Amino acid sequence: MPRAENDQTIITERGEGGETQQRGGAPLTTNHGVPISDNQNSLKAGARGPTLLEDFVLREKIFHFDHERIPERIVHARGTGAHGYFECTDPIPDLTMAQPFQKKGGKVPVFVRFSTVAGSKGSKDTPRDVRGFAVKFYTEDGNWDLVGNNIPVFFIQDAMKFPDLVHSVKPEADRGFPQAASAHDTFWDFVSLMPESTHMILWAMSDRAIPRSLRMMDGFGVHTFRLVNAKGKAVFVKFHWRAKLRCQSTTWDEAVKISGADPDYHRRDLWEAITAGDFPEWELGLQVFDEDFAASQPYDVLDATKIIPEEDVPLRVVGRLVLDRWVDNFFAETEQVAFLPSNVIPGIDFSEDPLLQGRLFSYLDTQKSRLGTTNFHQIPVNAPKCPMQNFQRDGLMQTHVPTGRANYEPNSLAEAGEDPGPRPAEHAFRTHPVPTEGKLRARSETFADHYSQARLFYRSQTAPEQAHIVKAITFELSKVDLPHVRLRALASLRNVDEDMAKAIADGVGVDLPEALEPAKAPIDMPASDALSMHLTATQEPKGRTVGVLLTDGADGEALKKLRAAAKKAGVTVKLVAPRRGGVLLASGERIEVDGQLEGMPSVLFDAVAILAADASLDRVPAARDFVADAFAHLKAIVATKEAGGLLDAAGVEKDAFVFEAAKEPEAAVLRAHERVWDREQA
Repeated sequence: MPRAENDQTIITERGEGGETQQRGGAPLTTNHGVPISDNQNSLKAGARGPTLLEDFVLREKIFHFDHERIPERIVHARGTGAHGYFECTDPIPDLTMAQPFQKKGGKVPVFVRFSTVAGSKGSKDTPRDVRGFAVKFYTEDGNWDLVGNNIPVFFIQDAMKFPDLVHSVKPEADRGFPQAASAHDTFWDFVSLMPESTHMILWAMSDRAIPRSLRMMDGFGVHTFRLVNAKGKAVFVKFHWRAKLRCQSTTWDEAVKISGADPDYHRRDLWEAITAGDFPEWELGLQVFDEDFAASQPYDVLDATKIIPEEDVPLRVVGRLVLDRWVDNFFAETEQVAFLPSNVIPGIDFSEDPLLQGRLFSYLDTQKSRLGTTNFHQIPVNAPKCPMQNFQRDGLMQTHVPTGRANYEPNSLAEAGEDPGPRPAEHAFRTHPVPTEGKLRARSETFADHYSQARLFYRSQTAPEQAHIVKAITFELSKVDLPHVRLRALASLRNVDEDMAKAIADGVGVDLPEALEPAKAPIDMPASDALSMHLTATQEPKGRTVGVLLTDGADGEALKKLRAAAKKAGVTVKLVAPRRGGVLLASGERIEVDGQLEGMPSVLFDAVAILAADASLDRVPAARDFVADAFAHLKAIVATKEAGGLLDAAGVEKDAFVFEAAKEPEAAVLRAHERVWDREQA
């Protein structure tokens, strides 16, 4: 009986050698459309004979497999991407002619890629590292790429030093390790010789570098750009993405353990949020200022190692970014997406920031190495969604089919009735004119203050945040084998904060060296609450995840109350049991669980509830670790009376963040966004 054209029924058979043969569904073909009859066996001269060279099906399949990997990015190799949209909430046509900011409620499709910087594509999600935050706007005037990080400053002031920076932080050249880590000789050797890196070092050693989730970190354009309106008037601007869930980090011990339990932790978290309809969201805030303001500051706004405090120039929120669709194919989109800081649209222009100027060349140049062709813009994730036409032709992997013979201009082909092709437009990108000086290799003396803003950042942190910075630098320097490098780093840090440097020296076990003489004496700037994650933290648990450890005989009512609170608060609940097969509640109901205790440790959750009826859990090592880690990582813990022995065995002290399941099962949900920092003092 003939099959219907849309019949997707799959029939499974066994071949003569016991191999699985399947028929039905859409026909399997070669890349050239030839139907394939057997995808299990190569063509042989007899069942046990040699494989024949004429087997074009085998040759094509192996040929493609041998070439299906492309060079990974030199930096930002490990990344995660998603689709979404940008919506304008406060139009600013007076400031810029850029299309996304012209109409309230106007939407522009976007693709966003988050990434770590130092590690390879196969490294983990949770190292101490800067996170890339790159946004591609598909506007009516072409693609605009805002390519930034989750930290608003950078290590260096001039692009000339970028290869040196990256070489120093990558695995050391003679041994190929450490991977995705800055805690080693060459990195600290480099940055200790580059005092301009000090501000960024403080950020990188803060909790900003170990985010809890990609949804819970801010993003920054880093550089100073220009907005240009329809009259040609320009102002300076800095771009800020502010997470709706606000910033939250893991602890260092937690980040280390997560990397073993789930190296894809951030990628999985983003995927789960989007597929559940809990769409991640950020506000776009602008710091807009003019030449007079820039000239009056004690720092240079063209220096990528500096911020503009929000107390001096508050953010003006002009829109929101929403991620609402996961990619259809990770390689085709997330791996092949190409971000270019040089992709700007009418109304956006560059500043003379020397680090930005170098990026304008580097990002375009690297795409030829990665994607193999200057036609990388034709890959769907990179292609503009507006009309694109020019006289560039041919090249490797050309997929467009231009018609006519107009591949140059000026031309007069229109006089013969032929299509003359496109011409420069009135509504177009125009470079804002700026005064220039003569050519020279030099750095402005306005770039010479390397410590004032590092001091500002450190002194704007809460006491726990400062303690974390001290511990992070102590850990990093403890991994540095060269004594003179450790001492030079400490000598530099004395210009930031004397107590901080002393605590680090004590932690490493060395005498504090003389302070490094600064190129320009640092000044004390007013503290900025906006620089502290703790002082700007959210007051609600939305977006967090609670892990519930269950055993047979667990109280279903407590679980019901916890789940109801979670649904109301926008919190995810995951059930964990000693075995994956599920648990039998006291009511007789059997429920499935999300994971097994040994495979889902508490480091994967923001708070935990131990709804156990089995008092013998204290003899299960994984259960003790589950509770001990939750306590050590400063999380809320809800526990049944039967779990009392487990809490004792895990060394849990009954503080204000340990709750009784019989009285407050919802506490694990309502306190999931908090950490009890007092435990660090115990």
